Amino acid sequence: MELPVVIHRARLGAAEFRVVRPGRPLTRAVLVDHDRHLDVYLDREAARALAGLWMLAARSPRSLIHVPLRANRPPGGDVPDDSGSRLDLVLLHHSLQFAPSRWKQVRSRLGPGRPHTVSLPEAERDHGMTDADHEARHHRENRDLFHQHLHAETLFMTGSAKVFRGTAGHFLDVAREGPGHVPVHPNHPHFCTQFHGNDGTLGDAREIHVEYCDRWSS
Repeated sequence: MELPVVIHRARLGAAEFRVVRPGRPLTRAVLVDHDRHLDVYLDREAARALAGLWMLAARSPRSLIHVPLRANRPPGGDVPDDSGSRLDLVLLHHSLQFAPSRWKQVRSRLGPGRPHTVSLPEAERDHGMTDADHEARHHRENRDLFHQHLHAETLFMTGSAKVFRGTAGHFLDVAREGPGHVPVHPNHPHFCTQFHGNDGTLGDAREIHVEYCDRWSS
């Protein structure tokens, strides 16, 4: 897939940070903090973009992938209570060792940036995981896990290239299946997927519910 992005650079003292944002705003996507879990609501275009950004995070260990979402309007229609806090999202490789406490300063120093187009492979769900793969995911020394931090109204998803690649398909599933599911299931127009605690991909991280929505506030 071809993913338009904007590349920014910000300097804090001797350190320079590379921040990548979507080239087009993901206006039909929101990330909501419901304390015990996180909810992502999105349409088809936003789901495909997030799949691409997840893949980009897997191959960009020196970059912060910033997805501005907290100013977006919530979806309309029959969705769960939107009383939680809306958040922005940052994806980053664990080797970057970026301290979220520095994010507010980095964010304030971002200029207009440089447009760029990234060529990425399509994300795929790992439906063929073997028993050995499943056991390895749940081994106590498994380092391919997501960890989350919350700072400056932003959720930081920190992980390895492997865990980003292995979970990007959550969003591609929503993009592929959500639009077709809703019209033919009028009594249950709910299509979702989930980063589940039993999947072996979450370390110090809450579960994430990802739901397709076709009705949005204007």
